Amino acid sequence: MTWTPAARARGISKQFGQVIALGGVDLDIDAGQVHGLVGPNGAGKTTLLGLLLGLALPDAGTLEILGTPVRRTLAVPEGVAGFVDGPGLYPALSARQNLTALASLRGIRGTTDVDDALEQVGLGDVADSRVRGFSLGMRQRLGLAAALLIRPRLLVLDEPVNGLDPAGKRHVHRVISALSDDGVAVVLSSHRMDDVAALCSDVTLLATGRVVFTGPLAKLAAESDDLDYRVVTSEPTRAATVAAGTPGLRVLEAGDPLIVRGPVLALDTLVVRLVEAGLGVRELTPVISPLEAAFLALTGTEADEQTGQEPTQ
Repeated sequence: MTWTPAARARGISKQFGQVIALGGVDLDIDAGQVHGLVGPNGAGKTTLLGLLLGLALPDAGTLEILGTPVRRTLAVPEGVAGFVDGPGLYPALSARQNLTALASLRGIRGTTDVDDALEQVGLGDVADSRVRGFSLGMRQRLGLAAALLIRPRLLVLDEPVNGLDPAGKRHVHRVISALSDDGVAVVLSSHRMDDVAALCSDVTLLATGRVVFTGPLAKLAAESDDLDYRVVTSEPTRAATVAAGTPGLRVLEAGDPLIVRGPVLALDTLVVRLVEAGLGVRELTPVISPLEAAFLALTGTEADEQTGQEPTQ
């Protein structure tokens, strides 16, 4: 049996004037896979998502969507849905009216599919409320409901949990995981590595329009060698002395908490030495996650550049 990926790109490039948005990007998305697309602002994520949705054409390279080559016209096969830069909605209409209008354009008749989509994303109780009063997170969920109307085989989502509170985020996570279990390929972008870790099996990391990593999430986490750790003990001064004498570790801040940098094996040695010295270890946690550390190392960005998130609503 011939294997057909949900999406396959080879050497695709896209340029806007003198700006190279994408330069020679390869991408493989399997059916049933949740694939994360991450990178700093301006890395080319939105451009790549737009190509997958048929909103633009690559200047060079080849792109296949659901086994169909993308030609020189703005069109994608049936079964592709999603949104980029937020869903397009009519603010004066209710959530139900928005979906009903979309269903009519798609040739979907009856109200069952619309009601099911709203319930699936947790908006059944506000189905008749006007969208202009929705929070950012509610609009994101309505955009997801709109995509679900066509029963997609490839779902493309730009920051799908942006603006969601923890309960709403868990709800959307469950929807995406269920779609993946049903064989739907999902490509999503996110600035938050915790969302990527919770949802994705594979990830592609972009920087300045080029792929700097693509593969399993676990492999990306392994790309980070030395990590910074926060250590809280019963005696901070003595703990700093023990840490300074531990091979492979560097003390960054000798206070409370103690901040050290080193590989996991060196941290294991530090814990043993602290216990042998009679010190209580009350906390030992990474300052940033291994995934985020790998992201920063591969893209050359600083941690504070990744905090420009929309406020939670």
